[in-house]
Amino acid sequence: MAKLFRPRVWFFFVAIACAAMVGYALYVQHVDFLDPCPLCVFQRMAFMWIGAVSLLAAIHNPGEVGRWVYGLLLALGSIAGIAIAGRHVWLQNLPPEMVPDCGMGLNYMLETMPFGQVLSEVFYGSGECAEISWMFLGLSMPAWTLLWYTGFTVVTIAVLIVAHNRKV
Repeated sequence: MAKLFRPRVWFFFVAIACAAMVGYALYVQHVDFLDPCPLCVFQRMAFMWIGAVSLLAAIHNPGEVGRWVYGLLLALGSIAGIAIAGRHVWLQNLPPEMVPDCGMGLNYMLETMPFGQVLSEVFYGSGECAEISWMFLGLSMPAWTLLWYTGFTVVTIAVLIVAHNRKV
């Protein structure tokens, strides 16, 4: 277990975990036919960012300053993911009368609106984002992603602090 908390091993683990989560999301979409809402798509993008940064960090295996730079980039992706997943969980827990109406699909919005307006529409949410169609151990998929983003951030900071104190 102690080896997992070495920076290079940790970054590689995060890259594998992100690839597995995006892979599972694609499986659920294409095999179980559970179409993702716009907030789900943005959460996937956050996992792709975190996974790519982590893979680069694992391959590069930089010194202490580089590890902190990669850690900061990972944390930025995680914080974005926390914001997106947090909004999604909030929408899912609204009373039914407060749920926003269903809106346009993400592809349509990207084709017809400026990107800033697309972000605004996506974060406002829609009725499809409030639906809970997948649960595991009593938590929806966005709740699980929220936990993963938070865990990645907290453990990455801990790993980097321990490595700094050990001068690994």
